Amino acid sequence: MATTPAPAAPGQASIGTFGRLAGVLFNPRPTFEDIARKPSWVAPVVAIILVQLAVIAIFTQRVGWQSFFERQAATNSRIQQMPADQRQNMINQQVKYGPIFSYVFVPVTFVVATLAIAGLLLGLFNAMASAELDFKTSLGIVSHAFMPGVVGGLLGILILFLKDPSTVDLQNLVASNVGAVLPDNASKWLVSLGSSFDIFSFWTIFLLGLGYSVARPRKIKMGTALTYVIVLWALYVVVKVGAAAIFS
Repeated sequence: MATTPAPAAPGQASIGTFGRLAGVLFNPRPTFEDIARKPSWVAPVVAIILVQLAVIAIFTQRVGWQSFFERQAATNSRIQQMPADQRQNMINQQVKYGPIFSYVFVPVTFVVATLAIAGLLLGLFNAMASAELDFKTSLGIVSHAFMPGVVGGLLGILILFLKDPSTVDLQNLVASNVGAVLPDNASKWLVSLGSSFDIFSFWTIFLLGLGYSVARPRKIKMGTALTYVIVLWALYVVVKVGAAAIFS
């Protein structure tokens, strides 16, 4: 039998949609308690996607994709081995279709990743901690835990308006990770590894651990929740760095 979340205390008002979006960033414990009582996930997913699309649109208008794909090609040894005319033709095709692909790929990838992570953590906590979570609660925790991405996206938009377009690096709009300080000629796998050590990623990891521990406090301790989340994050990093090493 599934564990029923504790009802709100008498006189304790439920936190509204916008209150949850802000609360998970600045007052996360009571916010996650409210999410556990009445799970929701649509608002944070929509907010994050809208910010992602805004970043793409502003980057397309102010910077353009030519320099982005030229930089990608310059750091890829396989592309550099191509004849010059083939390499330029490939870049031209990327510039033509890159924005269209980004508008579709970015939101779809985020939705799929959110669903997958919610499912993985649901299975992990139910199997290892007998948490008796349901998918809607897990999805509510995960989607709200990704809200630091909105902060990062808004900072990125500000940087796009303030910074010289010729110096903008779309993959490191906000220099919030180790990869941002590595030299341009650093190995792809090293950049991938460095970019994983990111302030916003660590913020999200903390919120995930807190969210699950608050949702089932008798079953899941904060330390246990963080351990499970960090293990999954570490596996993701290993796969990402390995792929960068193979395909660079």
